[in-house]
Amino acid sequence: MKYSKTLEGKIATRIARKQSSVLLREDFDNLGGYDQVGRALLSLTKKGKLIKIGYGLYAKAKVSSLTGNTIPVEPLPSLARKALDRLGVAALPSQAEIDYQQGRSTQVPTGRLIGVNKRISRKIGYNNIAVNYERRSQ
Repeated sequence: MKYSKTLEGKIATRIARKQSSVLLREDFDNLGGYDQVGRALLSLTKKGKLIKIGYGLYAKAKVSSLTGNTIPVEPLPSLARKALDRLGVAALPSQAEIDYQQGRSTQVPTGRLIGVNKRISRKIGYNNIAVNYERRSQ
């Protein structure tokens, strides 16, 4: 797909070339100023190319075949784990996942509770759906 040579077009081209579905605002710092990049990302969000999942965190988006709404290309737990990895926080299995895998529980974990190795106050989510964190040691 051919994009224009505007800042928004350059950012859209970079998004299309990226393998990862999680993007940080820092990925586009060398293309323009902070405010310019923010306006271009906002415009791409409104056009349905991106979804904002946190402060400075974006996910590639697509249109749902069922509802016609803009949704991320991957499920939220997968996006959250990738985002935490990009932010330098180790994502570990939660206690509920460990219990289920070891057969101590029949309750299937939703994946919205992620174990982390250090304190984190960042909210990751979209559309009033967020991921919670559980402090775990490695």
